[in-house]
Amino acid sequence: MSRPVRDALEAILSRIGDGRPVFTRLLGETARAEADAADARRAARLTLGPLDGTIVSVKDLLDVAGVPTWAGSSALRDAAPATQDAPVVARLRRAGAVIIGKTNMSEFAFSGVGLNATFGTPGNALDAALIPGGSSSGAAVSVAQGSSVLAVGTDTGGSCRIPAALNGITGMKPSHGSVPAEGCFPLAPSLDVIGPLARDVAGCAALFDVLAGRESALASPLAPSRIRLGVARGGFLAEADPAIVAAYDAALARIERLGITLEPVDLDAPWQEMQAAFPVPMVAIEAAAVHRELMARDPGLFDRRVAARIGLGTAFPAADYLRTVETRRQLVRRLATLLDGLDGFLAPTVPVPAPAIAALEADDDTFHAANRLMLRNPAFCNLFDLCSISLPLPLDGGRSGGLMLSAVAGEDQRLLRVAAQLESALRQG
Repeated sequence: MSRPVRDALEAILSRIGDGRPVFTRLLGETARAEADAADARRAARLTLGPLDGTIVSVKDLLDVAGVPTWAGSSALRDAAPATQDAPVVARLRRAGAVIIGKTNMSEFAFSGVGLNATFGTPGNALDAALIPGGSSSGAAVSVAQGSSVLAVGTDTGGSCRIPAALNGITGMKPSHGSVPAEGCFPLAPSLDVIGPLARDVAGCAALFDVLAGRESALASPLAPSRIRLGVARGGFLAEADPAIVAAYDAALARIERLGITLEPVDLDAPWQEMQAAFPVPMVAIEAAAVHRELMARDPGLFDRRVAARIGLGTAFPAADYLRTVETRRQLVRRLATLLDGLDGFLAPTVPVPAPAIAALEADDDTFHAANRLMLRNPAFCNLFDLCSISLPLPLDGGRSGGLMLSAVAGEDQRLLRVAAQLESALRQG
């Protein structure tokens, strides 16, 4: 009997060895069983859907039955195995996916650069000396290097889109609440969302359909003449590397030639108001609540840089937090009004290319500066409750940035349809 899925899986397992540091754990035994089942269905001319027999990796924030969830941290190395699959993992299994392993990540998902002192840092797929981006570092590298076809990550402030941009692939932040979050170790529950990473928009759409339990997002193409997008500059280009600016401008020109309508949109005022509303980052406040007991028991279990950022939220008063949450709701509504009539807006995913791993490991100031810049643009979308996707934006020297398309919450399927048209324009460049 022909066994294309099993053969593809064995080729990957042979090539990557123990999978580290891209993976924290390979699931070879169960993956082989899933591959054999997929091959048997193919031989019988049966299918469970578009993902049947597709090799998928999952971020080590997600529960997989019988396997501990480490969340990229030595603090959880002694965690008991999960008793059941997270709902999204169960959906993948029902769709016939072959789950090859759990991918490495920034500790507790709290970094946009992707360093990990416990499990090692995956090198960028385009240049192993450069950061992979975080926090879904292993997820993006696994897709870009071909050790998985699709990957499941999470995005709290850009954690799918940043590593996708830096590794030259596509990553999506779905609307908050569109994908079940149970069985996923939280960072900041008001912002966290599980999302797909793939080589292209079609892959992201197929995985999103399964994760969210929806019909095919790309079932009906969208004519370019029916698309109207805002173009963000201002703060989104502050401190930007000239290579990013040049690639962004070139991408906009190709998109406009496709027949898509582009117009300027100024988002600086609401962004400044949102930042002023949170003198301490929202993610730090909620992370402090998530990790309160463990931090009180032994802060030394955390990576010191992660502990420092969690510590920012420990003393923030509850009354002040509730007030800022209400301010956020008002700003989210105002931004939706500002974007009314647009299918979304464009911005660079990250303002700078990937820096060297060694430089960030060696110096705290360098690390924090890079982390701030990596998170700045994509975090806008989490705080303003948008759905968002990053498309690869090639740079000189074999590096990559990203073109980020974002839209109001609930417009995930139209976002993917628009992104498919943008992808077409970028590939023509």
